[in-house]
Amino acid sequence: MQDENIMKMAERADTEIKDVPTLNILLCYLLYKIDRPVSPDQLYDIAIGTGIINYFYYQDSIGYLLKNGHITAENDDKGEECYVLSPMGRECAKQLKNYAPKSYRDKLVLAALRYFARIQYEKELKIEYEPVGSGYYTHVRCLDSSFDLMDLKLYAPDLTQAKLIGEKILLNPAGFYGKVIEVALSNEEPPYDLSDN
Repeated sequence: MQDENIMKMAERADTEIKDVPTLNILLCYLLYKIDRPVSPDQLYDIAIGTGIINYFYYQDSIGYLLKNGHITAENDDKGEECYVLSPMGRECAKQLKNYAPKSYRDKLVLAALRYFARIQYEKELKIEYEPVGSGYYTHVRCLDSSFDLMDLKLYAPDLTQAKLIGEKILLNPAGFYGKVIEVALSNEEPPYDLSDN
């Protein structure tokens, strides 16, 4: 009896979406909220990366949305395929959004915003891991169009910790850069004791 109750609780705790119609609404809503073309790989990474969408249901949903004209596959200015929300998909997102739980909608949109912010950060920020002695440098470069704003190496005793430093910097590169500048500008020489004692 107790094992049966545990199984029922585990089934309810499963957060994956298991019906294609709800997933169709969610994907239309996501494309509506971010309001930009996305490559198939980007949409896949965002959707599957949330942990709420199963690969097989995702494939079924994308097939349905393309076949029924909710999204279209177009080429961007570089000739690469991208998904664009059609007017029908836009109406689906606006009128049916309440049929998909808000928590799922929010999680998906937040994942997309973080995904695209990270892509932008990676263009402006280069992080490399360089072995040195018995540890590693986390080499951080903040780039501008014609020069480096900052070039900094931070020592870590192993590669795992060096990558942790890099990941933390990538969470908010502008904040990291701002804190480094703030510390540099507020740094003062320690006072000297000139008393006669």
